[in-house]
Amino acid sequence: MTIRVIQWTTGNVGRRSVRAIARHPQLELVGLFAHGAEKVGRDAGELSGLDRPLGVTATDDVEALLATGADACSYNPMWPDLDVLCRLLEAGINVSSTAAFITGRALPPADLERLRSAALRGGATMFGTGVNPGFANFFALVSTQICDRVDSVSVTESVDSTGYASKDTEESVGYGLRLDDPRLPALTRDGSRVFEEAVALIADALGVELDEITFDADYGAASEDRDLGYMQIPKGAVSSIDGRWRGRAFGRDVVVCHFQWLKGAPEDAPFKIRHGYYVEIVGEPSVRSQFQIRPGPGWDEPDYMGLGMIMTAMPAVNAIPAVVAAPPGIATYATLPLVCARGFVSA
Repeated sequence: MTIRVIQWTTGNVGRRSVRAIARHPQLELVGLFAHGAEKVGRDAGELSGLDRPLGVTATDDVEALLATGADACSYNPMWPDLDVLCRLLEAGINVSSTAAFITGRALPPADLERLRSAALRGGATMFGTGVNPGFANFFALVSTQICDRVDSVSVTESVDSTGYASKDTEESVGYGLRLDDPRLPALTRDGSRVFEEAVALIADALGVELDEITFDADYGAASEDRDLGYMQIPKGAVSSIDGRWRGRAFGRDVVVCHFQWLKGAPEDAPFKIRHGYYVEIVGEPSVRSQFQIRPGPGWDEPDYMGLGMIMTAMPAVNAIPAVVAAPPGIATYATLPLVCARGFVSA
């Protein structure tokens, strides 16, 4: 069965989603939403960097997109828009998203109920993922499969994101503020709160009822003024963040989602960047797993940040068939069948 898909936005992640949808043998691109007026009226192939048109024109007309008869929406804005999500779901359009959504736990209860009700009314499913949170948490759960006792699960993302040119994203977690700025802890907590949902996902999948989920962070300061091109980080301002979302039960940390993010120079960080994703399970047996990303044969882009955009987009794109087939409501990795790169192996 061909699945008709709307692509929502053509930013760093959205462009990669368009390319993947165009290549996927089961997916057909039937609509494209663009925020910027300068993108409206342009072909999806041009906006996604392909060397050929796809015959789908970008629009900012939401009603026209809802009327396409699409089965699914690949949803890639930076932050979710609850009104848009509810309209999509009520129209019967399943949503596979990378926009700061995993379980919906971080939403106010009334907003979460509104989203769930919209999905049920439309007979549609909402699913959120990405590389982290998202795939990294699924990877951690798979790593527990060989254990007959699990004391704790820790997932660490340790990356140099200097090349990720998204000023709004970085400022939302506190980059560029002085370390003694009283707004900093709350800003980092709120800007990374989707990791709270990732903690809840792992605990739920393991059948653990958490007593609480807490957050703490340490920071590193720039040793000199840093000009990143897309933003400035003054000397003495935040240039690295070491944050931990902790799910606690039985008097201990049972699930930890840990991120180490650097922007600028390694010597400014109070930790060593390990350039990858690491899972550590304490139990019987204890397990250490890691995955690291490298360019494949034929990679011709000037840096590796494009790989980060691909691995953010693809968990959501590859999940679309499973999301369409899922019961209405909110789906997670704990409820979907195996998601893999089905259809992307060729001669």
